[in-house]
Amino acid sequence: MKANGIEVIVGAAVLLVAIFFLGFAYKSSQWQHNTGYTIEANFDRVDGLSTGSDVRVNGVKVGHVGQIRLDASDYVAHVTIALNSEVKIPTDSIAEVASDGLLGSKYMSITPGNKDSVISPGGTISRTRPATGLDSLISKFLFNKGESDGKKAADQTH
Repeated sequence: MKANGIEVIVGAAVLLVAIFFLGFAYKSSQWQHNTGYTIEANFDRVDGLSTGSDVRVNGVKVGHVGQIRLDASDYVAHVTIALNSEVKIPTDSIAEVASDGLLGSKYMSITPGNKDSVISPGGTISRTRPATGLDSLISKFLFNKGESDGKKAADQTH
């Protein structure tokens, strides 16, 4: 009888741990319920952006990337953005693919415009900026560093 009691306790502990891990997996997954509306944005490049990535306005999460698809006729990436219902995006806003730090994950950043008119559900953000790749950032850093060093040397000789 004593062995059966221990087995029941161990079984209950294993069950509680399994429930804990399932809850953790659900909470940390990219699955999100959409209670708002969707808009679209078209990009030349969406390097590193994926379905479920955050959509942020001024650093505050306001939605997620619902879908990314490639138009086979013109090779443009069409991104569907799911936004919270209380967020209204002005028509002159800019959408861009940004990064959390140098090697961080990608997210969609929306810089709100100044117009009073807003993008209606199913509408499109017309102004976009593509993702900047790590290789182009490094080359830009090296190129600009070389220019500033050259200017310093030229200024010191004159």
